[in-house]
Amino acid sequence: MNKMAIASNRVAKPFGIFSQAIKAGTLIFVSGQVAKDTSAEVVGKGDIKAQTKQCLENLKHVLEAGGATLEDVVKLTVYVANMEHLSMIHEVRAEYFKEPYPASTLIEVSRFTHPEYLIEIEAVAIT
Repeated sequence: MNKMAIASNRVAKPFGIFSQAIKAGTLIFVSGQVAKDTSAEVVGKGDIKAQTKQCLENLKHVLEAGGATLEDVVKLTVYVANMEHLSMIHEVRAEYFKEPYPASTLIEVSRFTHPEYLIEIEAVAIT
């Protein structure tokens, strides 16, 4: 099976040794998206709704670069700094996903790579 790196110029370039996404066969594996704009500035400092929206916008752009949409997402993994933000996160997610919703896992973590991140979202899509 061939694998191909996917990159969108509408998302900040990765800061480390990883791809924005990898397409392998009909699957697209999107690396965790954080609340950064194209200039790598944190968006929505202290605002979980704004950060969730930025993460999902970044996810959407990476998927588009791979020929997919949010409707093709079958699995999300969401990492949060505070589980008490769950209802606000789902409020924003409802703007981006329709039924049948993707399978999802939500995990509270103790720390992100940047102290102002409140959320990180990774996905698997099928094309």
